[in-house]
Amino acid sequence: MAGDRFSTAARLKALVRGPRARVYRARTRRRGRLTGRAALLALVVCSLVVALAYPMRQWVTQRSDIADQRHRTEQARKQVQRLLDEKARLEDPAYVEQQAREHLHYLRPGETGYSVVDGSGAARRPKDQGAADRPWYSNLWDGVDQADASGPAAPGR
Repeated sequence: MAGDRFSTAARLKALVRGPRARVYRARTRRRGRLTGRAALLALVVCSLVVALAYPMRQWVTQRSDIADQRHRTEQARKQVQRLLDEKARLEDPAYVEQQAREHLHYLRPGETGYSVVDGSGAARRPKDQGAADRPWYSNLWDGVDQADASGPAAPGR
């Protein structure tokens, strides 16, 4: 055993340190490979997200536009139905006569019409509460009228 360079204790230390060093080197190598793979996977995922973002946005926008158009179509159908009903009523002579009597105060020959007028004879006007209660253009013209009533300023006289 004299030919052995290391003692038993030295051999045991070498045996213990050797596998640890190999395991540590293997871990660092794997960590490096894993990081590269993770970066590649992240790059692929980001590329897919970027590539699909615009088409997905367009798809969502088009779906929204389609829903709006369907709503407008339904509203137009309802309006057409109301107009068709109104047209059918206007084709009825009794309905036309009723509308003429109600809105235009038409009378049949021989009928007497009466109009009720307020007995006071004075028109009711809302009380003016001030300049804040009137429209802006009334205030403007009132200012012009007041300036005109004060007389023209003759320059040079």
